[in-house]
Amino acid sequence: MTQVSDLESNTLIKLGKVTIHDKVWADRIKLISEKVIPYQWDALNDQIPGAEPSHAIENFRIAAGESNGMFHGMVFQDSDVAKWIEAASFSLVTYPNADLEKLLDSVIDLIGRAQQADGYLNTYFTVAKPSERWKDFAFGHELYCAGHLIEAAVAYYQATGKRRLLEIMSRYVDYIDHVMGPESNDLPHKYCGHQEIELALVKLYHATGENRYLRLSQYFVDERGKQPSFLQEEETFGGPEKTKWFDLEYHQAHTPIREQEKAVGHSVRAMYQYSAMADLALAAKDTSLADALRVLWKNVTTRRMYITGGLGSQGHAERFTIDYDLPNDTAYTETCAAIGLIMWAQRMLQIETNSSYADVMERAIYNGALSGISLDGTKYFYVNPLEVYPEAVEHRYDLQHVKPERVSWFGCACCPPNIARLITSIGSYLYTQHEQGICVHLYMANETEFTIAGNVIKLETITQYPLDGHITMNIASEHTAEFAISLRIPAWCRNPKIAINGQFLDVQSVKVNGYAVLKRAWSKGDRIELELPMIAELIQSHPDVRENSGKAAIQRGPIIYCLEEMDNGSNLADISIAREAQLTAELEDDLFGGIIVIKGQAQRSNKALWEDVLYQPLANATETISFKAIPYSMWGNRTPGEMTVWVRLHSSAQS
Repeated sequence: MTQVSDLESNTLIKLGKVTIHDKVWADRIKLISEKVIPYQWDALNDQIPGAEPSHAIENFRIAAGESNGMFHGMVFQDSDVAKWIEAASFSLVTYPNADLEKLLDSVIDLIGRAQQADGYLNTYFTVAKPSERWKDFAFGHELYCAGHLIEAAVAYYQATGKRRLLEIMSRYVDYIDHVMGPESNDLPHKYCGHQEIELALVKLYHATGENRYLRLSQYFVDERGKQPSFLQEEETFGGPEKTKWFDLEYHQAHTPIREQEKAVGHSVRAMYQYSAMADLALAAKDTSLADALRVLWKNVTTRRMYITGGLGSQGHAERFTIDYDLPNDTAYTETCAAIGLIMWAQRMLQIETNSSYADVMERAIYNGALSGISLDGTKYFYVNPLEVYPEAVEHRYDLQHVKPERVSWFGCACCPPNIARLITSIGSYLYTQHEQGICVHLYMANETEFTIAGNVIKLETITQYPLDGHITMNIASEHTAEFAISLRIPAWCRNPKIAINGQFLDVQSVKVNGYAVLKRAWSKGDRIELELPMIAELIQSHPDVRENSGKAAIQRGPIIYCLEEMDNGSNLADISIAREAQLTAELEDDLFGGIIVIKGQAQRSNKALWEDVLYQPLANATETISFKAIPYSMWGNRTPGEMTVWVRLHSSAQS
């Protein structure tokens, strides 16, 4: 693979340069902008009947001395407001809205008034525990909240050009650098238990050009994992029950980050850590960080990732466990973890153009992340299991973290604004650009503009992907220009076809690291046609994934499918599909606005033979049924009931 130093100009095409026309995404971006952002604002102000209270905006009013009362919510409640600001800022790029911008200005002014005289800014420690600043790095989330506010500041500045929040957060970071930075003797060798500020500081560095912010990020990353760890001296270390689940691995602090070879601990913390490492690898041209990330990427994606792109197999401590331990019903697979994986993959694509990163990014976007939000945008999953039996969820202690239905809000509401900021910024995940040309990582109908050697190039993409795999790209340029357009050939596609102006070419002869590199002199009117044939097929997992032994999942293109009780009756675990089953993909226009469903024949037990019997001699007592599978991300949008991704297999001889 290419080293970082060779790809330092592999940059993202800015959000404002990409206009999404795609039905799947344009409708979602509009929904977030017009409905979800106002809905989440109401949630942050405790105005959603029946939803868990947030109190997040009120906390800022109390911290500013403008309201009486007590702090309410999680210690990291400020981050919900920050992510909402970020999502709203991204939406302004696509849908300018003077009223929303005015509201954001008022929120930012409130944040400024809540900032303390020395620059400190955190409502929990200002209101609830003013004497306990910087005493709980393991779980206090002070730097975590600062990081999300920094990201919000950069997003709002980029969307509007307004510097108010950027100045507020720069002042806060200057204070942080003073009390615990590399040159400080006040709180030396500290870092946050929950990573976030590290990646945010790199964004702040790029927005302001201030090298101290990059250096502070490097310092926090390099300090993590040094032994002995100061975290072990804190009262909160080990969690409320002082168990092994909240150990140094939980914080990815068990060994220096360049020596870590397996993804361990809290899955969201890990994803934000790896994202920051990738940012630093690029900004500081640190190839050792890039090398460490390649090792971690392999471990995550070949041993510890669900087929949906979900991460985190254990609910307790929301963490990774061991290789191939991927239970379906007790999976945690937090929405934020899938989003973190998407963020990491996007950054790896800036380090090097390799389709393995984009393949995983696409998998997580269309499956593990989108499942976290309802089609109407007002209900959310925190946990995204791959198997749900509602009655068991109600009665089993080990399933207490699972919800059989999306809910309107959470007391710990990190996921709802996180999925909102992902969707409103999805245009920034499509492309990267380097000196030789442009790389296309995700396919959706859009228009983009980029400059090569002084020539402005416009690229129009026409497609219904992922309903089908036909993609047309039209190039418009005032002058003929030579550059490369690199098209990702997804790992799931076995027979791609490419034609330029009607002339087919040998895809394998131009394929490099999973991309078809089309380098030539491009002129106005040139057309690329890419065909990525999609077939519905059964997918098996590694034999060491014990929970999936003798089972298969259904996949078509990038979409993972599931069975729901509404379509297939109860006791989905009793359904089995023949290994040689014929699967049919059909468009259902009246379901979820038009989706591809997968249909076929299956077997299930003849219940009539089990009246008042719990056990009996083995017999082939099954009946043939028809089944229907829908995209996993769509489950739970109709009548509540069972759901499963992995289905039992049988040989056709048993049918």
